[in-house]
Amino acid sequence: MSNRVMSLVMSRLLIALVTLVIVSFAVFFATTMLPGDTATILLGQAATPEAVEGLRKAMHLDEPAIFRFMRWFAGLLAGDLGTSYANDMPIAELIGGRFINSLKLAGVTALFSVPIALTLGITAAMMRGSLYDRIVTILTIGVISVPEFMVATSAVLLFAVYLKWLPALSFANEVHSFTDLLRVYAMPVITLTFVVSAQMIRMTRAAVVETLNTPYVEMALLKGASRRRIVLKHALPNALGPIVNAVALSLSYLLGGVIIVETIFNYPGIAKLMVDAVATRDLPLIQSCAMIFCLGYLVLITLADIIAILSNPRLR
Repeated sequence: MSNRVMSLVMSRLLIALVTLVIVSFAVFFATTMLPGDTATILLGQAATPEAVEGLRKAMHLDEPAIFRFMRWFAGLLAGDLGTSYANDMPIAELIGGRFINSLKLAGVTALFSVPIALTLGITAAMMRGSLYDRIVTILTIGVISVPEFMVATSAVLLFAVYLKWLPALSFANEVHSFTDLLRVYAMPVITLTFVVSAQMIRMTRAAVVETLNTPYVEMALLKGASRRRIVLKHALPNALGPIVNAVALSLSYLLGGVIIVETIFNYPGIAKLMVDAVATRDLPLIQSCAMIFCLGYLVLITLADIIAILSNPRLR
């Protein structure tokens, strides 16, 4: 690895760390501006002013926001996510099982979406300009234009209301067999696959088409090599870096789509936990969940940037 590549990789990592600090600052102060008083919401409207004031002091809500941010950020650096206001238990324990459920949903979605997207993107590039290519392009643009909540709502109406094939809600703790697994994950995975695959198909097609336009591929074509051999032996190995970059970027969209999907299907993941925490103004829990999403997004984006740097032939 050359010094230039190493410096670029280190700069991306440094940018990611600085971005994470800025995001933590924005997340903390955005949550503190949520309407409503946390102590009043937790104690109820019938609570006396003395009880509300006592709870605010116990939770350090009477301190200036900058001091509370410094205490919270220092806890993050030490691996301490704090204590939930509403549940009075460590946030790490609350998030643990929910985080596993969200990872399972993301993993199953990636297992289905990545092969489908790569297959459609590569075959569309191989048959560039054909009717098949046009159909795939039109469908991907159409899917990109439809928001996640519309796809999720349409899936509920079609498969749960009209056809009655699948349950409208997904409870991960009700999986006792392979059939239960399919029923629980079917509609969330269908929705997220729509969200992720469309962009991945377009980026994969563009990467393969760009590789097919290179001189060495044209030379192989002039020598009589079949299009399939050209794609498999020449184009794909050289387009592997951009394709992996496209996969990493597309999977980052899971972090946005999963919030809507978990809420609509009542899936017990970390996104649903964060939405519930907003209702109770559980600020430490909201902040911790938001930081996990931001960290995941930054990791995927930084990974995509590093892959793009390492796969760039001009930097080798």
